[in-house]
Amino acid sequence: MATVQFRLAHLTDPHLGPLPRPRRRELLGKRVTGYLNWTRGRSLVHDMATLSHIVADIRAQNPDHVAMTGDIANIGLPAEFQLARKWLETLGPPDDVSFVPGNHDAYVRGSLPDLARVFAPWTKGENEPDGRFPYLRVRGKVALIGLSSAVPTPFFIASGRLGRRQIELAEKLLAEAAGRDLVRVVMLHHSPRTDAASLARGLTDARDFEEMIGRTGAELILHGHNHRLSVSHIEGPKRRAPVVGAPSASIARPASRHRAGYNLFEITGSLRDYEIKGFARGLLPGTTTIGDLGPIPLGLSSPRGVRSRFRKVQG
Repeated sequence: MATVQFRLAHLTDPHLGPLPRPRRRELLGKRVTGYLNWTRGRSLVHDMATLSHIVADIRAQNPDHVAMTGDIANIGLPAEFQLARKWLETLGPPDDVSFVPGNHDAYVRGSLPDLARVFAPWTKGENEPDGRFPYLRVRGKVALIGLSSAVPTPFFIASGRLGRRQIELAEKLLAEAAGRDLVRVVMLHHSPRTDAASLARGLTDARDFEEMIGRTGAELILHGHNHRLSVSHIEGPKRRAPVVGAPSASIARPASRHRAGYNLFEITGSLRDYEIKGFARGLLPGTTTIGDLGPIPLGLSSPRGVRSRFRKVQG
């Protein structure tokens, strides 16, 4: 297993700007507060020049696939989705880029039809060609399983929900992928850990998701939403699954502890005998340069037939 077979880049929460000027009728309801938040502060936090450097660095790493886990927009405007589509195309063709939406993409109920239509090419799976969730995309010996935790929520609430049907279908896809000897990577926006966030920001049915992973397992779970690199675990039937969050790909505020970055994973082998290594890349401390931030400690045990050799994050 010396040769890396699959290189996966994971970025999230770009919050693309500048925000298109909304029509007055588009600012009804929750979008009013979102628009004010953008104009009064968020636009200064998310830097598009930094995001372009992140994208250039990803392309320089020559990944086999890119996972983008949501919050591509800010208040779910139709005009935002058109800009977002053009930006996704800079990451690669739809076959090489997978997308799952975040709460800012499903900001209001009126965002949902455009959200589904515009991003369908990046959510097209083997069993759901029309872009429904969950979807399964197989690339080599890797199964990419995308879930949507994006649902419209009331004012000042940023929580997500998968729903019973989606969790049940995801369990079937995970079991199917295991039967095909595939390394399973799950993608969603909100962290699926029950202790990951407050009720207003977390995944409301995280416990149901954790129980499902406990029955079927997964080799890697990727999420965004919290704007920081994080590693936790969910116990599976044979081994624990690493749950890895990535920072926002566009935060460049000097005083912020969590600056722009993304994660890169090298996956080797098949489910019966695999290895996963993770590496963090992003803004180097005190600079505007994108570089290596060190290995990600995935903290995997090594059950029979599965090898793992992970170093600790430096510094």
